[in-house]
Amino acid sequence: MTTYAVTAATGQLGRLVVDALLERGVTPSDVVAVVRTPAKADDLAARGVVVRAGDYSDRASLDGALAGVDRLLLVSGSEVGQRVAQHANVVEAAQAAGVGRLVYTSLLRADTSTSPLAPEHRATEQAIADSGLPHVLLRNGWYYENYTASLGQYLATGEVLGATHDGRIGGASRADFAAAAAAALLADDEGEGVHELAGETFTLTDLAATITEVTGTTVVSRDVTGEEYRRTLEGHGLDAGTAGFVAALDASIAAGDLHTDRTDLAALLGRPASTLREAVDAAHRAA
Repeated sequence: MTTYAVTAATGQLGRLVVDALLERGVTPSDVVAVVRTPAKADDLAARGVVVRAGDYSDRASLDGALAGVDRLLLVSGSEVGQRVAQHANVVEAAQAAGVGRLVYTSLLRADTSTSPLAPEHRATEQAIADSGLPHVLLRNGWYYENYTASLGQYLATGEVLGATHDGRIGGASRADFAAAAAAALLADDEGEGVHELAGETFTLTDLAATITEVTGTTVVSRDVTGEEYRRTLEGHGLDAGTAGFVAALDASIAAGDLHTDRTDLAALLGRPASTLREAVDAAHRAA
């Protein structure tokens, strides 16, 4: 009997991974949901999932959270700037617990990406490699939801504003990335691997055209310089640091860092990934 643990299990991705494991037939009592606040996982506990407290910043809590775990999904943390130390705590606890496979949600092309998100992912990947733990790196592309969450704004303004210079974006739904993570945890092979994960690739021009087609409201893509984009974001209320960070993400897209032709995601899913149109349509119907 194998015990599977998912960190950040009450988060948007982690909760979907738990769902995917259960849907694939894993016995609920063989799934450990590692969460910072157990009360937020009452619904998982009601389904028979084992809920344990574990905080990325509290090394001692992670020892108890990972006791007896055979395979672990480390969902990358959300606190940019603190993630290297936080992730190292999880890796060390996994070593101490004798985890047999560690799966980590990294960033598409993390080893070469100029994205401001990439350095922490590279450092975590190195820490995992140095640990000697058998591991799988899931280098996730962009969630469609990164854009569909702003559907109302696009419809209100009639434009998708960015500074990507029509760089291609390898995307997929959060549910697809979660299903891929579950597949990597459950895989029978013992080999290690690096998976560059993306489904459909699209530009912001494609996004605007898809929104127009799905909603019937004309939306266009307006591409600006990185500096103009940064100033615009500040004008909309973002502080200078956050605006610069967001502009740097678009610069990374313009450089091609979120584009891949690899089909690793479909291979893990055993089916084609969902499409951008499906994601826009879902967001439109949910609005």
